[in-house]
Amino acid sequence: MNHRLHIRFEQLERATTQLLQMAAALGDKDHQSPGPEQWSAAQVVQHLVLAETGIEQYLEKKVQQEEGHAPAGVGAFLRSGLLRMLLRVPFLRFKSPKRLAQLMPAEAPPLSQLQSEWESVRRRLERLLNEFPSKLLSRAIFRHPRSGMLNIYQTLDFMIDHVLHHQRQVERITRAVRQ
Repeated sequence: MNHRLHIRFEQLERATTQLLQMAAALGDKDHQSPGPEQWSAAQVVQHLVLAETGIEQYLEKKVQQEEGHAPAGVGAFLRSGLLRMLLRVPFLRFKSPKRLAQLMPAEAPPLSQLQSEWESVRRRLERLLNEFPSKLLSRAIFRHPRSGMLNIYQTLDFMIDHVLHHQRQVERITRAVRQ
């Protein structure tokens, strides 16, 4: 794994560990929703596991193609920057993409099972990044549902910001269910 990918991967690992610790700290309230039509902490974790699974599978497929990837240009840089900025605004909320929302069952599995699934997906992502072809580093490799094609660095930046965005959500859930 090149140095820039490694730094981002480590940031993703730290953010994920912190989010999982926050969810686990809720104990038996990890499946408690703070209100109607709102996710529990376990559902947030489930959403992140499903999202990362989809990203990892998509990247795996695209890396195997090796040819036909356009360079990620200025447009991808601008869209990625806007996405990162919006994910960092504390009061903004986003609807989960329909494709991902359809995969979410009504009841989340136990948090321990979700952690195990996430660990498995993360190890596959790490393996993919360790073997990531250098000729694809600056190529558009991942299609984000809202911001379009991103290179691998922008994809990892999104993944980090996505976890951090949901950390704030778990903090809100924690305050609500502990009252």
